[in-house]
Amino acid sequence: MTTYDILIIGAGPGGYVAAIRAAQLGFKTAVVDREHLGGICLNWGCIPTKALLRSAEIFHYMQHAGDYGLSVQGAGFDIGKVVQRSRGVSGRLNGGVGMLLKKNKVDVIWGEASIEAAPKGNQPGTVAVKETKRAEPPKGALAAGSYQAKNIIVATGARPRALPGIEPDKKLIWTYYEAMVPPAMPKSLLVMGSGAIGIEFASFYRTMGAEVTVVEVMPQILPVEDAEIAALARKRFEKQGIKILTGTKVVKVDKGADSITATLDDGKGGTSTITADRLISAVGVVCNVEGIGLEALGVRIERGVVVTDGLGRTNVPGIFAIGDVAGPPMLAHKAEHEGVICVETIKGLHTHPMDKGMIPGCTYCHPQIASVGLTEGKAKEQGFDVKVGRFQFVGNGKAIALGEPEGMVKTIFEKTSGRLLGAHMIGAEVTELIQGYVVAMNLETTEEELMHTVFPHPTLSEMMHESVLDAYGRVIHM
Repeated sequence: MTTYDILIIGAGPGGYVAAIRAAQLGFKTAVVDREHLGGICLNWGCIPTKALLRSAEIFHYMQHAGDYGLSVQGAGFDIGKVVQRSRGVSGRLNGGVGMLLKKNKVDVIWGEASIEAAPKGNQPGTVAVKETKRAEPPKGALAAGSYQAKNIIVATGARPRALPGIEPDKKLIWTYYEAMVPPAMPKSLLVMGSGAIGIEFASFYRTMGAEVTVVEVMPQILPVEDAEIAALARKRFEKQGIKILTGTKVVKVDKGADSITATLDDGKGGTSTITADRLISAVGVVCNVEGIGLEALGVRIERGVVVTDGLGRTNVPGIFAIGDVAGPPMLAHKAEHEGVICVETIKGLHTHPMDKGMIPGCTYCHPQIASVGLTEGKAKEQGFDVKVGRFQFVGNGKAIALGEPEGMVKTIFEKTSGRLLGAHMIGAEVTELIQGYVVAMNLETTEEELMHTVFPHPTLSEMMHESVLDAYGRVIHM
């Protein structure tokens, strides 16, 4: 029976990055997967949705070519080719992950894994891998069987949450899987949930011409975002023709031959119905903790999440957990960094838990939204005396030249120390800009240092500078 230093269950962003880092540190490493290298993010999440949204963005500019002095006749699209491009992008990156694992001499074992015995003392643990019929194994993958490992990392990710009575059926009620590969463009769409996934699909389908309604049970769309940014986003979405119903719950869905009719509760005692061709369920995810053998081994699970110490260690020695299965925020970049921390902890290197308050979040709708740190509301709830700066895109030369004058950069500082508590943005390319503030927060940069930083002109990044200046009454271009 082959014995590994580290065996990782799940080849998503957390799993494959952990595997590569383990190999770099000299560990004999294997990763087990049952369906696709790169996980949900690369195959059915982050990457293919961005490819779809890029097609929508270009289509939007084609429709507004006149705003740039250009002329486009008969702009249209072939949804089959749009989807084909998206799948091609995922396929290319999927193959890239396989090459990286091979380059780093990481074994890929193909099948469904369960832990039969945890490592104990000098005795390695045992992982049983059963054959899978979900997908063909990549070239060179090892077959199902029993394997031993001194350390076992669970990186099994999460799946879409299904609400009772509104379970996805792949035809009329979709999850993100079906929403990414529509056989035809629906004329109308109901999106249940206004988090990043729901809003990105609402943005894509609306830009491509569908009538879209978003239903959110919370009083604010994009519930984790700063309230001011979310309010601006709502105005932009509604201007684009997206209908938004907040404080509203879908309580029943009746299926027709080729449409659904949803009954809505407005939270005030009133009900209404809405009919649409399709419904996208985007009400969160459920961690994949079942069927791995965790319960039998006594691994602590709370609220569907594997409990860890911040360094990936569970309460059972030799068993670790990273990524979505280890709890929020359920983001690929969090999983990747968590995987590195976990493996370096196993190696005995000096590590420290990730500060989740410094993990950026990005939503790739139109306009884009990005944030890091505390919202203004959360900062005040935590007792901080804050200074808040804002700068509108309309005051930035690059934004105007791009034809993107709508948006805002917002920064939040602790008044006395000048500590940057949070940054929140809406507008063109803010998903690229946010990392500047992430770096600043990690370096414990103060407002004074940001004020004295020179930003290049003309760039959108100048608005980051101006927002800081505004917090202290020194804004120049507004």
